Amino acid sequence: MNVRELADLGPDDRRALFDRDAGIEGVRDDVRDIVSRVREEGDVAVREFCEEFDGVSVGNLEITDAAERAYDELDDEMRETIETAAENVREFHEAQLPQDWRREFSSGRELGRRFRPLERVGVYVPGGAAAYPSSALMGVIPAKVAGVEQVAVATPPAEETNPVTLAAVHAAGADAVFNVGGAQAVAALAYGTEQIDRVQKIVGPGNKWVTAAKAEVQGDAAIDFLAGPSEVLVVADDTADPRLVAADLLAQAEHDPEASVVAVTDDEETAEEIVAEVETQLPERERSGVAGQALDGDASGVFLARSPSEAILFAEEYAAEHLSIQAEDDEEILDRIDSAGSAFLGPFTPVAAGDYASGTNHVLPTNGLAKITGGLSVDTFLRETTVQRLDEDGLSDLSETITTLAEAEGLEAHAESVRKRFED
Repeated sequence: MNVRELADLGPDDRRALFDRDAGIEGVRDDVRDIVSRVREEGDVAVREFCEEFDGVSVGNLEITDAAERAYDELDDEMRETIETAAENVREFHEAQLPQDWRREFSSGRELGRRFRPLERVGVYVPGGAAAYPSSALMGVIPAKVAGVEQVAVATPPAEETNPVTLAAVHAAGADAVFNVGGAQAVAALAYGTEQIDRVQKIVGPGNKWVTAAKAEVQGDAAIDFLAGPSEVLVVADDTADPRLVAADLLAQAEHDPEASVVAVTDDEETAEEIVAEVETQLPERERSGVAGQALDGDASGVFLARSPSEAILFAEEYAAEHLSIQAEDDEEILDRIDSAGSAFLGPFTPVAAGDYASGTNHVLPTNGLAKITGGLSVDTFLRETTVQRLDEDGLSDLSETITTLAEAEGLEAHAESVRKRFED
């Protein structure tokens, strides 16, 4: 890993940094076949794919009772850990709940908004033999806070599904848990099978097979967004501690060989020290092999800007999933960056805090999607309805405006629907 100057980046360098994608094109055809078979054959196809891809023979797909038992059997320390994280996530998302409202805008014209939850939602929780309890909390809790009646979780099967993940699913409040992963899980949630009820929306992170399946079913079921490998951008100045910047880069690099880990600073000495710290700390990490591949990727690096403004413009264009600002004027810098999935301010706010326990959601847009959308929230699971009531005077005041516009659009019946109300 070397320091590169932003001003020297060529077209290929910029494409690697800014044209990030979820990497799903190579599996789209295979995923389409999987989705089609699950849609047509239901549980039979799901079980066959579990055997083929996970090497597990699955009988009963539903493991809701197993999740409850896993929670009951947790040791006290782990149960307290999960409950603390869950409470923080719940508290933050409860603060997001919007209020219905209605008010009079002018005489005889009452308008408002109301919010209602979806009825059935599917949450994908990565797992199998691995443990991702945090993803269970981040997906299920906002849905339950929103008031979703039926939250179904799908998590990959294993000879023994990780009990901590199952316990977290139960603690989060999931109503049903299914022992199925991959594209087949997304298809089962989108179209329903003999054991799995069809849902209205599917959320949660997953590998490229899961992401491709979400793209395939989109339209038949709503989704959150198409997320790719993890990414972090650290904006640092000369007050930043290079040890902490390096630690945050390594924390995201250990997720995936395709992760994008980037730091930008206008101070050359700080840039060089960050690189040195990454090289020092990398061998000490258990997942140094994975992290090393991510650090060597074309979408990763430490970059030197000619000014703070150039660094900020770079950060805005990058639109990071995780934006860490380790600088003296962190609030001022944040005010100038509109596009980021989640922002982490100051030296004592590692991205890992948001990943696990601060309360914010870690299911976030990648690939520059932060320019157009935010992460998972209570809003993800709500429907908005606008409400209006006009009395006779209110409609009379608007009648000429409505009829004139309707006739300009050639929609005479629209205009007549107003005039009819004023006939003797």
